[in-house]
Amino acid sequence: MILNAQVNTNYRRIQAVLLLLVMSLAAYANDETPNAQQARRIFETAYDRVFGNEGSSLVYDVNIIGVFKTKGKIWLKGNKKRYSDRRVESWSDGQNYYKAIRKKKKVEIYDPTSEKKDKYAARFKFTLDDFSYSIAKQPDGLLVTLKQKKKAKGTIKEVKALLAPHTYAPIRLRIKVAFIWTTIKISDFHAGGIDDEVFIFPRSKYASEGWKFETVD
Repeated sequence: MILNAQVNTNYRRIQAVLLLLVMSLAAYANDETPNAQQARRIFETAYDRVFGNEGSSLVYDVNIIGVFKTKGKIWLKGNKKRYSDRRVESWSDGQNYYKAIRKKKKVEIYDPTSEKKDKYAARFKFTLDDFSYSIAKQPDGLLVTLKQKKKAKGTIKEVKALLAPHTYAPIRLRIKVAFIWTTIKISDFHAGGIDDEVFIFPRSKYASEGWKFETVD
């Protein structure tokens, strides 16, 4: 009888814990307003159009509080990436990352997962679940605002993404890292139809022109 009583007590405790867990999850779900749910859905759609397996391309114009400016074009497809600006061209086929530095006439070869290949980009650590979402209509599009949750550990504190009303194509991003805002204007955006050949480094071209090659650990 004592054993049965102990089992029943433990069973009731487990039931109580499970009930509290369900209530907590329900309360969390209710914290997401219809506006927040819509904002996240739209942002995820835009995110998938840019970074999805079908690929995308766009022209970017970056301005970091007026101190650093650059513009160029980028192609993305799954874990593959290629970009080109006045200083650098790069190709990543998912196996190797090649960075051709125009001024030095040197090609650096990296592991594609290495943060050394692009120290600036490495600052932008981003996870969708780290943010709360809201959305508002603007004269030039839909403004989705992401604010980092208190316990999140990513480097990005806030994002303001201006998207086209119907296609959700990106128009402008403002990204806050620590106390610094970066503005990225986006144009000539295309989703899908990106050939894998775009991401293959033309080694013979650079070798024939006398460029130096260096593997970076």
